[in-house]
Amino acid sequence: MDRIKKTGVNDMEFNNYMDLFLEESKEHLQVLNNQLLILEKEHGNKQAIGEIFRSAHTLKGMSATMGFEGIADLTHNMENLLDKIRADQLQVNQEINDILFKCVDTIEQMVQNIIDGTDQTFDVTDLIANLERLEKGETSSIETAVSTETETPANDSIATMDNQALDDLDDFGLSMIAKAKDSGTGAYYFKIQLDENCVMKAVRVFMVFNTLEQMGDIIKSVPHTQEIEDENFDREITVYLVSEKPLEHIREAINHISEVNVIEESELSVSEEQKEITGNVPAMDKIKEISDKDSADPASAGKFAQKTVRVEIGKLDTLMNLVGELVINKTRLEQIHDEGDKGSLNETIEQVGRITTDLQDIVMYVRMVPIEQVFNRFPRMVRDLSKELNKEINFIMEGKETELDRTVIDEIGDPLVHLIRNSIDHGIENSKDRLQAGKENAGLVRISAKQEGNSVMIVVEDDGAGIDTEAVKRKAIEKGVISEEEAQSLSEHVINNLIFEAGFSTAKKVTDVSGRGVGLDVVRQKINSLRGTVHLESKRNEGSKFVIKLPLTLAIIQALMIKVKEEVYAVPLANIDETTSVYQEEIKNIQGQQVMVLRGNVLPLIDLAEVLDVQSDMEKEEELFVVVVRKGEERIGLVVSELIAQQEIVISSLGTLLKGATGVAGAAILGDGTVSLILDISTLF
Repeated sequence: MDRIKKTGVNDMEFNNYMDLFLEESKEHLQVLNNQLLILEKEHGNKQAIGEIFRSAHTLKGMSATMGFEGIADLTHNMENLLDKIRADQLQVNQEINDILFKCVDTIEQMVQNIIDGTDQTFDVTDLIANLERLEKGETSSIETAVSTETETPANDSIATMDNQALDDLDDFGLSMIAKAKDSGTGAYYFKIQLDENCVMKAVRVFMVFNTLEQMGDIIKSVPHTQEIEDENFDREITVYLVSEKPLEHIREAINHISEVNVIEESELSVSEEQKEITGNVPAMDKIKEISDKDSADPASAGKFAQKTVRVEIGKLDTLMNLVGELVINKTRLEQIHDEGDKGSLNETIEQVGRITTDLQDIVMYVRMVPIEQVFNRFPRMVRDLSKELNKEINFIMEGKETELDRTVIDEIGDPLVHLIRNSIDHGIENSKDRLQAGKENAGLVRISAKQEGNSVMIVVEDDGAGIDTEAVKRKAIEKGVISEEEAQSLSEHVINNLIFEAGFSTAKKVTDVSGRGVGLDVVRQKINSLRGTVHLESKRNEGSKFVIKLPLTLAIIQALMIKVKEEVYAVPLANIDETTSVYQEEIKNIQGQQVMVLRGNVLPLIDLAEVLDVQSDMEKEEELFVVVVRKGEERIGLVVSELIAQQEIVISSLGTLLKGATGVAGAAILGDGTVSLILDISTLF
């Protein structure tokens, strides 16, 4: 991992700022990727060049602030090259674009290592050498741009102050200086200025403090610590220090910190009159204006990578108001209990019910983030894949504003990567085959998202060759997934969806992209773990479409409560098409499978009592209740004893012991305190 070398930032506010650094680094890396993609197509796009320069500059400042010098050095050299391009002293070409992409990839790996807490060091020497070569490639007379943040003011530019600087010190400070001078220790005053474009000013100031504390003791700073933590100050700070080090050595150490310059300095002394100040002065090793707290080892910085959500202040205001109403009604309930006024009880309970519903909604919306955060990583991936596979791809993204629970957002990225890679590698034909089929040379890959009720639908589609159903059938028989007899009776849709089976691949050769049978089974497992569904729709020579359906949130769902014998279960409403009933004589048996006819269509039936190992009365009952559930294009009917009601339930984990239990997605605690299992519908298919 990129180590902190300059100042050893191991404490102070390191913890508080690491999350901010990581979050904003990801955002700037995304901007770099997006704008480089634009620049690759439009080499003269000034807006893209400006955005790339600004993001590289900000990354440089933030990484230097946190002490990650490898990132700072690389982005500094990127900034030099981009500065020449902005000034029209260099023209963008493919080589420049490729090198900049490699720099962004390397920075992404370095940031990821910080998140993971790994101790891997990246050698960026070659990248920096290439950047410098490209920077000087046009003419050797162009001077290399030098960032003002590393310039050290000449000694004669430092203003020397007299003892009027002591006017800001109280009796305690004067006593400290007097004792320091008596013991032969130096006392100094520094006025320090931060760079105009400094990012995270507070962190930079704390780095100054940390450096100074390694050389002596800080007596006072202006502004004080709390104002610095709140970033409630301009770009200048004043520091009073006692130290055995010479003034020049201290000044050089301060100026060595990026984006920091000493603009005034003075060696302090006190008059005989001031020395008469009385009072107890603590020992020197006790004088600390900045307390050591939340010590952090940079080598384990990964523990600071917390999942965060940015929330509009309006939502927080609403949340606070609802909590206030809840407190008021809590007090009202206590009064009703004391007074025995049962007439007001129903009204208050209704109020509490309304408030809790509103609280549930606002908390859910607070957790929601746009799926754009996931989608934005794909254009760069598609660009690299299209080059690797020598295929021209038109990539379209739709519905980026669609919102999902943050937990789902964090988990959905990898499955979508698999699907897009599959579409480009397997789905889209090469140029020759596309032209022979009467298609455009460039293949189309589209990813879209939209909200449907309490679910979000994500579709990945292409206009490629589609699925070769016969090839899938042969492979399934060969692997023993289905028998030859089953292959004759299964529909084309069912056969095509066998590609989600583990180790299933119809690729004729193994490549770096695919062909090892790893990917689509992982996609299905991950989607199922999110209580979602995925299925494939395909037409030969027209293309394929992967359809994913996910719940908006993983915390609270709408469910239909059912009874199987005497036990109560919950069926997620998102999986239910309808409920119906069937008489015993209407149930038929086809090849060992019980079915019913529902509006002219044959519907397979599953006796839940048998699946859940509950004593069944199915054969004794004259009329049976059926819950019709769906997974993709497939539907089955679940035979149950009783339909209770629709209800909102809070999902709880089953714990490690029952994790992964077939047919069960979780548990819910009902109003009477009993526990009800939530059925995992996808496993019943």
